[in-house]
Amino acid sequence: MSMTTGGRRLLLALALLSALLATAAQASDVEKAARSTDAVRVDAVQAPAWLERNGQRTPLAPGMRLHNRDLLITGSAARVELRLAEGSVLKLGDNTQLAINALARRDARTSTAAFVVEHGVFRFTPPLAHAGTAQRRVNVRIASITAALRQAEVWGSADGQRDLLCLLAGSISAVHELDSPRDFAEPLSVYRAPSGEAPLDVAFASSDELAGWLVQTELLEGSGVQRQGGRWQVELATLGDEASALELYDRARAAGFAVRIRPRAGEAAAWRYALRATQLPTRAEASALAAKMAGALALEAPRVLRR
Repeated sequence: MSMTTGGRRLLLALALLSALLATAAQASDVEKAARSTDAVRVDAVQAPAWLERNGQRTPLAPGMRLHNRDLLITGSAARVELRLAEGSVLKLGDNTQLAINALARRDARTSTAAFVVEHGVFRFTPPLAHAGTAQRRVNVRIASITAALRQAEVWGSADGQRDLLCLLAGSISAVHELDSPRDFAEPLSVYRAPSGEAPLDVAFASSDELAGWLVQTELLEGSGVQRQGGRWQVELATLGDEASALELYDRARAAGFAVRIRPRAGEAAAWRYALRATQLPTRAEASALAAKMAGALALEAPRVLRR
């Protein structure tokens, strides 16, 4: 669902009034997310990627705090890295849909989460175990396969033809709707099920298979990766009228790029509007994102800036 004209004009008016406060407000939100007992935080984004919440779709950006019933969607050649409050890391590959549920703190030491991947690829990595650290009860469903992860690291995929879960480390309990529950403790055990059929016999991933799978969920450095705290920016354009600024803003966000409008006072009390993507850690990442956005949005070469 797209934003109404009135809503976009209100956005622009607020930008004019609060441009100097935007950075502080965002930092405050990120700080609250880090302190939250049930938060999932976006650490890094390789666009295009979106957050769908309450029927509204918005581009995903580093520092966002995610809630129960949120849906994340990644596009072509995209990657997303998420971090749970207790330190676990969840990585998503391209063309993936992830639903977030059951985020909660049951008691002083136990947190819960449930993730559903109907299509796409993911990797879950728990933090290093230390005596006395908080316990986690994390379940993940990859299409037809559901697994209780606890202190396990796994990689999984669902492509409409086959659902797959590979144990990288630790141990898991997994179940398929057409099979009895199974326990896995041997690294590289692979639980596979053709779509609509019972699971196959357990197999073991080869080193070549594993390498090919893992690269699908790793951020590709030099591909326009945005990370929290990055000081480089991409300026798409600086426009002299409100309607053109809002039109480009809408197009960029619909394409999965998180951009902001930064008003500037021009000559004769006129306003100019700079549209920027932020939180890029290096010039190389900013240049890569500039090229990607120029191609996707049919723009002349955007400018790369350092804040």
